[in-house]
Parts: sequence; C-alpha cells; structure tokens
Amino acid sequence: MRAAPGVGLGLALAATLAGAAPAPERTLPGVAPGAAAEGPGAVARVQPAIVGIRAYVAADRPSAATLGTERWGTGVLLDADGLAVTVGYIVLEAGRLDVRLDSGFVVAARVVGHDFESGLALIRLDGSRAPYPVARLGRAQAVAPGDPVAIVGAVEGERTLGRAARVTAVRPFVAYWEYMLERAIRVTPLHPAFGGAALVDGDGLLVGLVSLRLPDGHVAIPIDLLAPVRDAVVRTGRPDRPPRPWLGLRALDEAGEVNVAGVTPGGPAAQAGIRAGDVIQRIDGTRVADVSDFYRRLWARPVGQALELSILRGGAPTTVTVRPRDRYAVYQFRSP
Repeated sequence: MRAAPGVGLGLALAATLAGAAPAPERTLPGVAPGAAAEGPGAVARVQPAIVGIRAYVAADRPSAATLGTERWGTGVLLDADGLAVTVGYIVLEAGRLDVRLDSGFVVAARVVGHDFESGLALIRLDGSRAPYPVARLGRAQAVAPGDPVAIVGAVEGERTLGRAARVTAVRPFVAYWEYMLERAIRVTPLHPAFGGAALVDGDGLLVGLVSLRLPDGHVAIPIDLLAPVRDAVVRTGRPDRPPRPWLGLRALDEAGEVNVAGVTPGGPAAQAGIRAGDVIQRIDGTRVADVSDFYRRLWARPVGQALELSILRGGAPTTVTVRPRDRYAVYQFRSP
C-alpha cells in the first residue's frame, strides 16, 4: 500500500469537517493568492536546508492502515549535524527513512522523536555528508493575517519548489484525530509538496511547517512550538511533560453534537465498546458543547484514570466507561 505525498489526508481533508474550530482570532478575508509578493530571496535562503523524506512503515504498525506504508514529505534542517524537523504523520512508525538533499544526494535517516500535541517530529540524517546547510528560525508569534510568506517544499520526483503565498488567518484549528492547535497559521495558495514544507517569512526565516491541505488553503504549525520540547525530544523521543489522555476515536462536530465517526482498532474507545455513530453528550457528568470542549475536558484528566462518557446510541442514552491511554505507548515514536 503506497501513500502519495498527501497521504492520509483523507485524514487531512476531513479535518475541515473535524468539528468547527472556535471563532477566528485574527482573520483577513478575501486575500487574493496572486497578491502575495514573490520573494525569491526568501526562498533561496532556506532552499539548501530543505530535504525530501521517503518513509517506509511496516504494514503491521497501527498507523499503516490510515497513513500508508510508504510516505513522502518535506523536512527542514535545523543543525549542521543533520537534525531536521518535519510533520509527524510523514515519519510516524517509520522503520526506514531515505532523505533527498537539495543537491540530489540521498542519505539515510532515523526518527528521533515526536511531539504529538504540536504534530511536529524530529529526524536525524546520517552524518556522512555533514556539515549540512541550516535554516534560520523566525518567530511565528509575529505572523499576522495579510503577511506575505513563501512555502518551500520538496516535490516528489522533482526538485524543491518555492511558491509565494499569503497568510489568510491565524486561529485555532480542531481536527478529528484528537488534535488541536490553539494558534494555527492558515495560508494560500496551495503547494503540491505541503506535508512538512517550510513556511518562511520575507527574510527567509522559518516560521512554520505546512501540515495539511484543505479546500481553502493550508494549515501550518507554528515553529515556536518546537523550542520548548526540542531538547527532550532529542534526548528521549518525546516531550518532557505529562502525556495527554488518548481514546483512539474520531470526533466530528455535527449539528451542535460531538459525533463519533470511527474508532482505532484496539484503542481505548474500541475496547470500551464505543462505536461509529455514537453521540457523546457528557464526560463525567459535564455536558460537552463541541469537539474542542470535549478535547479540553478529556486532556484535563490524567492518563489511565477511568472516565464516564454519556452517549446517545441510536437515539437511546447509555453510559460507557473508558480508560484513556498514553499515545506514546501505542505508536512507535522513534527509530529502534
């Protein structure tokens, strides 16, 4: 089973249906894609640090069913020894990584670790071709709607492509796979190599990683989310903070209700008997207003503590007790 560059983005595209995010915080409506300033200097500054990633995942790994066993994406080099950042779904549970440098050479790499909360992952390239070119980091906090930016990504089978773009909004983003960004950057127009592509400002500084392609543009993860976890992920493969409780369900906002679109086989929700079509109304007796409210209440609880979900199943009320797990205990989050 081979996944194209936008793999799993059944996952990604459905994120628009993943439940309505809270009202936009900072939005610039009606930005014409063609209005984005060209910025070849910005692209040239980051391009040498852009790499293409081909990930190979064993068919028996949990993520293979949704993300595929072969994936393509982009990474951005962070240090001369070969540390690079990408979006997590590209390299999740990868047993082998082949990385194409901007020069065309291909080197091996390994997965260093993941931050499941931000959606970022780190990989380490083989040191045989060090020192590597390095991208300079900017500040995503300074990015605002209307700002001209560029998307620079490694196109599968081709070379690195830089494309002028513009920020259309900075607002929360809620996705159905138990994922939420409080401050996601929305950009347009679309780029063919969006999975892990660099989002750079006018000075060529890395301000985000493009993660998803939606009908109205891309969602990018702010690079500011990397600094607080970088050292711990390099050291142990995961952030140095308590893990979020994980249920293994897909939750959608529909008509003001939290609907279960599906469950992960073998996950806590499936083991508790939760099914597609269930409507979650309360968590430990407290009513949930929408998917983001459900996530916040779920994540406020410790991993392993049983919680009670009040649901509607076929119009009839019922109660299910489920014990959340640590997602890092389920997925192979770094190379063996």
